[in-house]
Amino acid sequence: MADHMTPDEFRRQGHAAIDWIADYWASLDDLPVRAQVAPGDVRRELPTSAPETGEPFEAVLADLDRIVVPGLTHWQHPRFFAYFPANSSPAAILGDLLSSGIGAQGMIWATSPAVTEVEQVVLDWFAEALGLPDAFRSDGAGGGVIQDTASTATFTALLSALHRASEGDVRVHGLGDVPWRVYGSTQAHSSLVKAAMIAGLGEDAVRSIDIDPVTQAMDVDALRDAIVEDVEAGLRPVMVHVAAGSTSTGAMDDIAAVAEVVREWGVWLHVDAAWAGVAAVCPEHRDHLAGVEAADSFVTNPHKWLLTTFDCSTFWVRDRAALTGALSILPEYLRNAATESGEVVDYRDWHPQLGRRFRAIKLWAVMRTYGLEGLRAHIRSGVELAEHVADLVAADDRFEMVTEPALSLVVFRLASGDEQTLAAMEAVNASGVAYLSHTTVNGRAAIRLAVGSWRTTAADIDLTWRALQEAAAAQG
Repeated sequence: MADHMTPDEFRRQGHAAIDWIADYWASLDDLPVRAQVAPGDVRRELPTSAPETGEPFEAVLADLDRIVVPGLTHWQHPRFFAYFPANSSPAAILGDLLSSGIGAQGMIWATSPAVTEVEQVVLDWFAEALGLPDAFRSDGAGGGVIQDTASTATFTALLSALHRASEGDVRVHGLGDVPWRVYGSTQAHSSLVKAAMIAGLGEDAVRSIDIDPVTQAMDVDALRDAIVEDVEAGLRPVMVHVAAGSTSTGAMDDIAAVAEVVREWGVWLHVDAAWAGVAAVCPEHRDHLAGVEAADSFVTNPHKWLLTTFDCSTFWVRDRAALTGALSILPEYLRNAATESGEVVDYRDWHPQLGRRFRAIKLWAVMRTYGLEGLRAHIRSGVELAEHVADLVAADDRFEMVTEPALSLVVFRLASGDEQTLAAMEAVNASGVAYLSHTTVNGRAAIRLAVGSWRTTAADIDLTWRALQEAAAAQG
């Protein structure tokens, strides 16, 4: 029989693991943000085969310090400003720990009723906190579910759209020879194309719509022209992807205007607010979601900017019939009285996966321990710090803004050119002081600085800015 930890040993090692995490957080300010290893460095430190006999857990913690930490890019570092934040918080980590300890499978209501019902209630709370329409609540025709990522949510939305548009034919007979068409701006997340690939439509089914060069938002007139052109050519529009906070610059597509365009053809409207959607917990930061009441589906990620450990992507639909119609399947071994009664939700029908863990605990823990006031304070802090960055850019004539700040995202560059911009960014990244990422806007390189960590302060912004100024000076 395997040698399992005793309850007392588990308690002791559990305390040691929590102590390790707390010490790790305390050490972050002094660690280089970006990993300072070359390809293969970490692999060479690891044995080529698993140990034949068990080792003490202390050895695992020791190797975290010796092998793993030097090979990490520290996403919870207060000066991690690249991509978008992958948030965490003490409450979320403890919630995740509880979920792991419970170890329940929530694939259907019957396998753990609390897993389903807590998730339904928490998502109703969250929808209300964001100001989402009542149609997304679980007590109506729609409802919400926690996905792993927004990529899965987009794929699920596309499957739902195909089911509705084909009146169920796609799930039975496949795509057939219908020339389906999907739309998103040139700034739409890459997961849109991947969704089309996985669904069997292929990359060519995705039509990229031009953007306004100033706002980087979708050109709604161009969308209308594209749909008309495709319909006249015998193509079948099935879904439009709207970005409420694009990855590149945080651009906000006009949801209401897009909804008005697609209404005539009954096209599924999916709103991807993966990063920016959570800002709507603050009433003053809801403008970018105007028109969301017309959306068929909506996704935002608490694991990006709302203090919730990855993975936690909240996804709502207006009418669950298309979603469950596309994905519901009931083998004999899952049949049960609760499902047969029609009185419960079986979340296995709400995403491609069958198995699902108790993700709702960590969001529940975050919402309860911070309260809506605490969540709003976190979002407002990120926006204020981004405004501080924009002020610093304006005060140094070597730098210039590329787009208007979008919530907690600032996009800027060196006025001297692309080469200098990227070289300055890389110098800061290589130094370990901070970590920034880049994009291209209207053909020119730009630096993205996305604020969002729960540990970032104005001092971290100032330290990063001094490093950028020094790097700019070195460019001449």
